[in-house]
Amino acid sequence: MNAHATRLDDLTGRNDWLARQDADTRVAWALEALPGVHVLSSSFGAQAAASLHLLTRHQPDIPVVLVDTGYLFEATYNFIDTLCERLDLNLHIARPELSPAWLEARHGRLWEKGQAGLDHYHRLAKVEPMQRILGEIGTGTWFAGLRRGQSTSRTDTPFLEHRNGRWKVHPIADWTDRDVGLYLKRHDLPYHPLWEHGYVSIGDVHTTHRWEPGMREQDTRFFGLKRECGLHLDV
Repeated sequence: MNAHATRLDDLTGRNDWLARQDADTRVAWALEALPGVHVLSSSFGAQAAASLHLLTRHQPDIPVVLVDTGYLFEATYNFIDTLCERLDLNLHIARPELSPAWLEARHGRLWEKGQAGLDHYHRLAKVEPMQRILGEIGTGTWFAGLRRGQSTSRTDTPFLEHRNGRWKVHPIADWTDRDVGLYLKRHDLPYHPLWEHGYVSIGDVHTTHRWEPGMREQDTRFFGLKRECGLHLDV
């Protein structure tokens, strides 16, 4: 198979080929074969250092996009600063059009209004800002650190897809938690500080909960009502 083929009608064959490659090869191929601008998104969550390090080893100046809802943990903001300094990240921050105070003044605490409220909140605070910044940067190919083992909704995550007019690449889709842990250890990279306090999936303060025995990772987010905020479904 031509390693540079990117035809939409051959996504299955391309994914089969990528499945036989390691993550470094997947990244190198995508950076060469897929159209720029190349962008990496990160929530700076529990294991985010792995994908950030993996991509910046290949393209040190790759734009790294963070959606800052204004409701992240203080520890997350500190972690962002730590990794930006450690990896010299080219960070781009997307923010909602409304500040947290203004959003609540207009709409109330949407995350307390069931799944419909959560969906509305995620559209305003995450999906729209991400759509806007990807367009402003002129993104042709979007890299993300999604992994199949993170939740039932991600079990079929492909290495490569074409969504809403741009390519999307998930180079560590088949990595397990052990794979991530070994990568972090090999490169002396940190977990998110809250990892040591039982947080396995970390987002906004109001919809993130510490893991307890009997819970699945996906149950620690959004009160168990949903797993995806829409960033990787609607953008």
